[in-house]
Formats: sequence, structure tokens, C-alpha cells
Amino acid sequence: MKKVILSSIFVCACAGIVSGQARSSFLLEKNWKFSRVDDAGAVSPGFDDAGWQSVTVPHDWAIYGPFDGNADVQNVAIAQDGENRASLKAGRTGGLPFIGVGWYRIRFDAPGFGAGKTASIRFDGAMSNARVYLNGREVGFWPYGYNSFHFDVTPYLKAADNTLAVRLENFTESSRWYPGAGLYRNVHVDIAGDVHIPVWGTYLTTPAVNGDYARVNLKTTVAGAGELPRDLRLVTEIRDGRQNVVSRAESAGPGRFDENTFEQNFVIEKPALWSPDAPELYTAVSKLYAGDGLKDEYATRFGIRKFEIIPDSGMFLNGRMTKFRGVCNHHDLGPLGAAVNVSALRRQLALLKDMGCNAIRTSHNMPAPELVELCDEMGFMMMVEAFDEWQLAKCRNGYNLYFNDWAEKDIVNMVRHYRNNPSVVMWSIGNEVPGQDRPEGVRTARFLQDICHREDPTRKVTMGIDHAEAAMKSHFASTMDVVGFNYRLQFYRQAYSELAQRIVLGSETASTVSSRGVYYFPAEKTSRQQYGDGHCSSYDLGEPGWSNLPDDDFVQHDDYPWCIGEFVWTGFDYLGEPTPYYNRWPNHSSMFGIIDLAGIPKDRYYLYRSHWNPGAETLHILPHWTWPGREGEVTPVFVYTSHPSAELFINGKSQGRISKDESLTAAETDTPEARDAMLRQRRYRLMWMDVKYEPGVVRVVAYDRDGRAVAEQEVRTAGKPHHLELSADRTALTADGRDLSFITVRVVDKDGNLCPDAAHSIRFSVKGAGVYRAAANGDPTNIEQFHLPQMSVFKGQLVAIVQSSEQAGTIRFEARARGLQTASLRLQSE
Repeated sequence: MKKVILSSIFVCACAGIVSGQARSSFLLEKNWKFSRVDDAGAVSPGFDDAGWQSVTVPHDWAIYGPFDGNADVQNVAIAQDGENRASLKAGRTGGLPFIGVGWYRIRFDAPGFGAGKTASIRFDGAMSNARVYLNGREVGFWPYGYNSFHFDVTPYLKAADNTLAVRLENFTESSRWYPGAGLYRNVHVDIAGDVHIPVWGTYLTTPAVNGDYARVNLKTTVAGAGELPRDLRLVTEIRDGRQNVVSRAESAGPGRFDENTFEQNFVIEKPALWSPDAPELYTAVSKLYAGDGLKDEYATRFGIRKFEIIPDSGMFLNGRMTKFRGVCNHHDLGPLGAAVNVSALRRQLALLKDMGCNAIRTSHNMPAPELVELCDEMGFMMMVEAFDEWQLAKCRNGYNLYFNDWAEKDIVNMVRHYRNNPSVVMWSIGNEVPGQDRPEGVRTARFLQDICHREDPTRKVTMGIDHAEAAMKSHFASTMDVVGFNYRLQFYRQAYSELAQRIVLGSETASTVSSRGVYYFPAEKTSRQQYGDGHCSSYDLGEPGWSNLPDDDFVQHDDYPWCIGEFVWTGFDYLGEPTPYYNRWPNHSSMFGIIDLAGIPKDRYYLYRSHWNPGAETLHILPHWTWPGREGEVTPVFVYTSHPSAELFINGKSQGRISKDESLTAAETDTPEARDAMLRQRRYRLMWMDVKYEPGVVRVVAYDRDGRAVAEQEVRTAGKPHHLELSADRTALTADGRDLSFITVRVVDKDGNLCPDAAHSIRFSVKGAGVYRAAANGDPTNIEQFHLPQMSVFKGQLVAIVQSSEQAGTIRFEARARGLQTASLRLQSE
């Protein structure tokens, strides 16, 4: 029987829980005070914090550095990477000072609060071990830094002159990557009436969907102090994206009211269905009355879609077969650290969208609400993940310390928070957890999956299994709704043939490593290869020993319908996990990313784009063509293109025309000999392996299936560095003090050709209605501090970030470097 998974969207308080006479919500954003001194007196409203640092939340205290090779050094063996002997890992968590205690304090008024009102404080995330105090009273504790949580503060809140204090503490050896530190996500105050709809108090599903109509079911919980009024009435309107009312329901009296929950049903004619290509959204606006008095108003944004996973046949969205073309992402935003920013998230998603990505795995933790909302709006399916650890430790002070007491609470918050979002199509309960070969692990998996099903019967559950063979023998894999393998391609067909699910998901794939603009010779497949400069080659042929290359995954999901897609490790480079250079400082950030830490696409971006976004033209040449001293030496040229064939010219001389070999199948290339011969690469890449370098012009002409020349591209040998070239992702900003423009700075010759070995130090200045925010160059060995207005380019490029102020006007950005012509550009903030 087909399993139909349908869902909707919840609007968080800062944007969608309606503010009005019955309810108000506001952010605690500005005028926070912060200190790294652990002073227990800070809980007191009268505590003198005048000497503390003034900060704005979201805030990541550790991203400002400085980098330090002794920060959180871990003497461990990484079992997930096949290590069996401990060694010092200097950059495993990024080399930034996130360890220790941090205090935050803020004074605020709560207009509208008083008799007959209730209040809660809601944290989208606090890293970590948050102890929350209001007006000198402890109101709650939440250890997991990635989850959203809230506390009822009705007994402690006043209408004016409140003091909120939050103590956070991060332990050594508590993470495998950079976790960030502090109040790195938003903090909200929600004020409602004595009878109200609580936080995450609606649950909306679409039990039937087709082209003619959709049924919508809305369950709305009501909370209050004491016995609820008998004359409660709930009026809900469904509005489309243009705010037209398309359906309405009214429920009144005990006959429609059961255990504090209203249940309403709607029919929407000719619904606009949500998909990555057309992310159509609706809103359910509910008004709660007692008699004729309005008690609360609550908005639930949602989407209508039909999501199915059918054994043998594959995955279907709104009746159309689809595959996950997904990426895994950690939560940090490169030089901005873990502090959430909508502009930065939107830029990341826009780059991924252009690549053809349609899905995000929130590895390995709950996401920021802003990311989920953007995925709803921009059209990304999501696998929302809960944990990297269960009871058995991967890190000595990791989530294993809390699992037994907190796992159910954390899963409940995660599911209730995001079970209305149409982008969320699957829950993941863990990643590469120890115990996949043991009965205890099977029981834990079932325990967590059952919680997900209890809270949300509409979605399937998976997790990242890395011990594929053991998990199949122990029945761990058969416990999951969807079998998700991290790598382990050699077990895909066995899992399909032996497990009842008859479906395999690439929950984590590839882990190819590369540094943007770096190439080593000869161009050959490598495993665990290290080089003297701490980089990896952008010929995209290197992996860390336990994984594979992109083409190895492409061929599985192209050839087998029961392979329902992949989540590549990773979309973006991230702070920490500098594989394969764990033991070499100053390596401190990953090289797995398709896009580097600065947000500049690597060559690999265009390989994925050529395959995932075939409707857009891709024609990309690598490597660069500036190799003084390599004259006459073999310098292979690769072309990543959406076209089936191309011809290569060096200074006008043809090097031959090559076509992708689409006859090469997953089955016939599944041998060591075939992999060594790079047969799978021949299906997806065009490779001229014997080209000899000579300065000049590399030109490629692409042909369509009818043999017609349809596109061409050139790369030229660069001359001496001459000037700086600037380009902004956005030149029109919002004057809200949060909006960002990402400015790419390139060192070019007099003709505008990128100088690929340039390493100039660039100085920045920002004047007018904005400020300099940060910069990054994508070099995993670079330890210049992000927030200082100076950064060296890496392989000729970097990205600087400008932030708007709250005043409208012109922003002037200028970049200078010794020996180069200065460049400037103007942004407008309104």
C-alpha cells in the first residue's frame, strides 16, 4: 500500500503568530550585555553589568577568535573514519574559543502583559547547557544547544523593568565540528491571553490531495489556567498566497471540542501544490473566541503536497517521480560563525538552487527556524536530523551525557516545531551512531522512531547508517522506515534485495575533498592523500578512504529507481573537521564542500550543476591556465558541461572531441578495475588527460545531441596582477541592521583575467549607511580573523560582507591592496 506523507508549515512568532489585541510577540535582539566571566551574581536584577560587552543577538562569541591550535585539542581515534589509534586533533572543532562559560543579560519591558495574560520565552537555540533566569528566578534549563525550547514565564514576568539572564557552558570534547557559542539564534517573548493557543499548538495535515481538490485537517490545542470556558469557538480561514480566502470552518461548543483540542476539516478546490519547482504556500488564520470575546489569533502557514515512497518504484512528489539532489550542511555560516542570519542563509540556498539542489539534510542537528522557512519559500525538501550521538559516546562530553533524560523531549520539540512545514519530508533520528550492530541500538532506534510516529504519523523516519553490513545483520536497518546509508555503495544492491523496504537512500554521499583553485599533478584518483601545503586537488578525484567520488553516486541514482537520491557531504565547507589534515595545524576547516567557506563555488559545483540542473547551460573548464614553469608538461583539462560532447583547443589547435559515455552502467562499472580506469567519470565528465601546457588560450566548444555547436568557453593565461575587481550578490539592501551584501573581490590582470596564484592582503573600508561585517577567502589553513577589515586573497579571490545599518542611504565599499589599483562600489539601503 502506498504511504502518503503530507504536511504543512508553521509560522514562528517573530513572523507569523499574529500580533493583535489578543497576542503579541517580540524579539529580544538589541541591548544585550555579555561576559565570559562566570559570576553567579549575574542572576540578580541589581547586578552591575555596565562593564560587560554590548552585543546584539543572534551572537556567536567564539567566531571572533583568535584561532588557536590548542583550543579543544582532542586526543582521540575517529572510529567513523576508520581510525583505531588515538592521536591529537588540533583543528577538529575549528580552533576557535567556544569552550567555557558565557553570560548574557538584558533588561526589557513587556507591554501588554498583566492580569489575565500568559507569557513564554522561546529560544530558537542556545549553545549550550542553557540556564535561564528571569527577575532573579530560575525558569528552566535546556542542555542541547541545537534545539528550540520555551518556558512559561507567567509567574515571573512584569509589564516593565524585567531582567533576563542566561548562563551557557560548552565543554571540551563535546563536538566533532565547530558548534558555535552563545545565544546564536533568536530569542522571543510571546504574550497571550489566559486562554490561548500554545507554542507549536497547531498540527495541520492534508489527508487527500489531487489536482481537483485537497482535504485539510487542522488540530488546534487550547491552553489556559484552570478550567476552560464552555463557550469556546474557533474560526479558521484558509488563505492562498494572494490572501484570498479559499475555505473556512467554525467549530463551537463541547460537541466539537475534545481534550482541549479543536479538530477542523476543510476542502480546497484546485489547490496549488507545493514542490521545489513551485513552492506554493497557504495560511490558516485561526481566531479563538470565548463567547463574543476574541481570546487569541494564530497563523499557521502551510503547503499542500503528496509525498510517497513506494517499494521498488522510488520516490514521488505530487505523483511525479523525483530524486533527492541534496546536500548535507552544518549550521555555521563561514565567517559569520553560528549566528543565524537570513541574508546569509538565503545566499547559500540561492547558490544551491542554481546548482540544481532540491534538498537539505540538517546534519547533524535541528535547524534554525529561518532555514526551514526559507526552504518552504524557495523550494527545498528537508531531512531534519536530531542527533549525532545516542547513549554511546562519539565525543566524551557529547550528547551521550543527556540522551537518557532528554532524547524524548528533544525529539518532541523538533517534531512539533516543524511538522507543519511542507519542506520537511522526512525525520532523521541520528547519524553514524555506535551500536548499530547491537540489540540495544535496535531498541533505541525503534524508541526514537516511535516518538516521531506518535507526534507525526505522516512522515517517514530514517538515519545515517555507516555500518551497513552489521546494521543489516542486526535488523537495525530493517527497523527504519527508509534505509539510509552513509556511503557504503557496495551494500546498496544487497540492501535492496534483502530488506523489506526495497528502497535505499544515500543519506550521506561522496565526501570528495578539494581546495578551490588548487591542482596537483598527475591528475589521478587518490585516497587519504596529503600534500605539503595542507590542501587537496580540485581535479575532484580525491576522497578520504571511506567514501567515493560524485560520479559513483550519480550512476547509482540514475540507473536504479529504488535509489531515491542522495545528500552530498557537504554543500558548503564548514569550520572544523579538516579531513585529511586532522593532525596538522593550522588546518581548521573542512574541504568536503562543493562551495568553499567564503561561499565561492569550487570546480565541483559545476560538475553537480551539469548533472542536477541540465536545463541550465553549464560549460566549465579546469584547471586555470597560468602555469609558469610547466611548459611542455602534461596538464590534463577537464570540462564539466550539461552538453553531451565538446572539442578542446589549445591556442587554436584541436585536442580532440570527446563525448560522455552514457552506455557505462552502474552494474558494469562496479569493479575495482573499472573504478581505477575512471569509467564512471567518463560517463559524467569530459577529460583530456594528455594535454601539454603552453601559455595562451584554452577554448572549448560544446555540441548538442545533433552535433551542432551550441556553446563555447575560454580560459586565458593571466598576466601580472593589475587591479581589483568587485561584484556584489546584491546592491539593494533593507535598512534593518541585519541585511547583508556579499562582495567577491578578485585580483585580475589588465585584461580582467583572474590571477590564480595571487595572495595579496586586501584592506576594506565601509562608509555611509552600513558597516563592515566579515571576510573569508576559502583557505582552510588561513587563520586571519574574520571580523577584522583586512584579509588575504586565496587563489586570487575572497568574499567581504557588508551589513546595512538601520538608516537608509548609500553605502560605499572600498578595497585596497599594495601595488594594485583600488576598487570601490556603491550599495543602496532602503
